[in-house]
Amino acid sequence: MDSLKGKNIVITGASSGIGKALSIEASKCGANLVLASRKIDQLEAIKSEISNPKLIILCVQTDVTNQKECENLMQLANERLGSIDILINNAGISMRSAFDEVDISVLEKVMKVNFWGTVYCSRAAISSLLKSRGSLVAVSSVTGFKGLPGRTGYASSKFAINGLFESIRMEYMNQGLHTLIACPGFTKSKIRYNALTSNGSKQKNSPGNESTMDKASDVALDILQAIRDRKDFMLTNKQGKIIYWVNKFFPRFLEKRIHKSIAKEPDSPIKS
Repeated sequence: MDSLKGKNIVITGASSGIGKALSIEASKCGANLVLASRKIDQLEAIKSEISNPKLIILCVQTDVTNQKECENLMQLANERLGSIDILINNAGISMRSAFDEVDISVLEKVMKVNFWGTVYCSRAAISSLLKSRGSLVAVSSVTGFKGLPGRTGYASSKFAINGLFESIRMEYMNQGLHTLIACPGFTKSKIRYNALTSNGSKQKNSPGNESTMDKASDVALDILQAIRDRKDFMLTNKQGKIIYWVNKFFPRFLEKRIHKSIAKEPDSPIKS
């Protein structure tokens, strides 16, 4: 990971889960960091945990649904670090509800955080990234190329992100910009506990077995390696790769298997 040493990396959603793991693993590579989240106290705790005086680590309280705050984040990064080499759009939320029961405001909120947050941050950083011939990264999901029942809002936001980044990649393909769509599988984090239900309240419980899911630190390393290698697309685990390839050749078979699996979840919003 020597190629990341001295790089200036902005990470959104850095206070927990994959974002926190990315922050810690990137610091081990010797990268300077700008950590963004609504939870400034958790960002400061991560900064203290890293505790490396050789690195510049800036914590910026940021709500990615606010365009001005996203612009401020990138401005501070440029002012303090002199450039932005890598932007990792990691901030995101999930939801879990049947489509006929979910409040439209829930779908709008998920899209606002996941998709528009990525748009606002990427748009604010693009000039700096073009100058540095840097990396623009989206932490998407396997759900970004294969939807999941009960996660209509989440899947829609990830599909939108994938389309956005494919378009950006082609638009700037001759200007040195690296664009990565990272698609982790199920990862142990707080995203399922904080997933929104049909009325917008937090789910508070995970419908999956968190102990069998990928570790956030392993996913973070996979993403950083993909950035190092300037890959266009990345799947982090065996499950995601199976879904990707089976969907190409046997989509209906895969959909039946997914439906059956989701219907067996505790308190599933999907009828078997």
